[in-house]
Amino acid sequence: MGTEFTINVLWAALLGYGFGSIPFGLLLTRIAGLGDVRKIGSGNIGATNVLRTGNKGLAAATLLLDLAKGFVPVWLAAQWFWQDMGWTALFAVIGHCFPVWLGFKGGKGVATNAGVAFGLAWPLGLIYAGVWIGMLAITRISSVAGMSAVVGAAVGAFALGFATPAKVLALVAILIIWLHRENIKRLIAGTEPKVGSKS
Repeated sequence: MGTEFTINVLWAALLGYGFGSIPFGLLLTRIAGLGDVRKIGSGNIGATNVLRTGNKGLAAATLLLDLAKGFVPVWLAAQWFWQDMGWTALFAVIGHCFPVWLGFKGGKGVATNAGVAFGLAWPLGLIYAGVWIGMLAITRISSVAGMSAVVGAAVGAFALGFATPAKVLALVAILIIWLHRENIKRLIAGTEPKVGSKS
């Protein structure tokens, strides 16, 4: 039983990491002939930085695909490894943030974690989306919206009694806030760019 548990956890984690590590932002910008998205703006591979190429359609596609690579593996894990799906959720975000294909230098996990939240429990996905969209509309600062959403989803999971999702989302929230440490410094300094800025 112990060996079976270990194997299931390994497969669940690999499932999440495999999907999460697909660098859609980089792939789409290269296919579109826009070069390496890591060499513009923040250097991030996520939708916000893809938007700095000036191609809104490509940014939207990146956002949807990054959402999907969080949702799909968690949904699959619910069918195959439902007791271990928390590992899939955690490693989907880790895969996005630290993809082996890019020397473990990826994105910050906000969109992928949104997909994960929907996969774990749809009410958590709605909380995530609501906070994200609401804070983005108020501040027009992507980092503020993203950090607010990850914390909001974790708090919502605890409040609604989703035990395993609450633990996963809390761990992910810590990771994502840590990855936003430079953004936090710029927020304090008042130099954090708003959505649509090319800087």
